[in-house]
Amino acid sequence: MPHAKLPRKSTNIDMTAMCDVAFLLLTFFMLATKFKPDEPVVVKTPSSISEIPLPDVDIMLLTVDTKGRIFFSIDNKLMRNALIETIDYDKDLKLSKEEKASFDIDASEGIPFSQLKSYLALPPDQQKAMEVTAPGIPADTSVLAPNNDLAEWIKAARNTNPKLRICIKADGDASYPSVQRIIKTLEGYKIFKFNLITNLKAIPAGTAAAQDAAASGKKA
Repeated sequence: MPHAKLPRKSTNIDMTAMCDVAFLLLTFFMLATKFKPDEPVVVKTPSSISEIPLPDVDIMLLTVDTKGRIFFSIDNKLMRNALIETIDYDKDLKLSKEEKASFDIDASEGIPFSQLKSYLALPPDQQKAMEVTAPGIPADTSVLAPNNDLAEWIKAARNTNPKLRICIKADGDASYPSVQRIIKTLEGYKIFKFNLITNLKAIPAGTAAAQDAAASGKKA
């Protein structure tokens, strides 16, 4: 008995739709990606076993390098515009529109108020060169100290955005008094909740933390 002959079909696959989807996804990620701003100094943070994740938005970052210099930054560019307006008014810096615009795109500040106007007037390449030798933001253990510029930055930033969450990123070799001045300033404003940025390391065997981790793993 003769068999029915099945018609042959083409094995070619139309990839047009897949290419369109791939380019749409690529375009989306290019437009939606938020690039990390340049950090003022390279900091090697100490290690800890804490696994608490850091906040992603509305961050006030206070960086301390090995020399004890303090740098201030916030991640929200729109808030930076309101912040520099507040600082300019409170400190009577008489900043121009161009200098305020320079602050809007700057990653962080490590300059005293007395030098801020001249710093913002410089072109970007000269600003980066100046950041290498920047003295850092003056700080003290009292918010009422006349030389505590950091207290003014913190107060103005929180007035601009009360939702700001504070992160301290200190180098492992930074002196404790430098970090203490930041903590005492925060305490002066009744701020007792903040994040310390560290590198994650393995939990040492035989410690209470290891026993707790093992117990929680068994429960899970």
